[in-house]
Amino acid sequence: MSTPDDVSVEVLRGSPDEQELAALLAVVTEAYVREADAVVAEDDAGASAWARSARGLRRPLERGLPWGRSS
Repeated sequence: MSTPDDVSVEVLRGSPDEQELAALLAVVTEAYVREADAVVAEDDAGASAWARSARGLRRPLERGLPWGRSS
């Protein structure tokens, strides 16, 4: 379980006491940690369905030929 290292809170209105600020930080920190732990990126996304279906539409480009010339 990871925890954020640097947390800052700025109170714009009102005057919360220490218990209210502690409750706020506990709830927000827990929500952050749960979200951060739930994030999973795929290692290998692979080719998309469009890329697989479009594979046979054209030959690969020939980079060595000058403009306007084809083989």
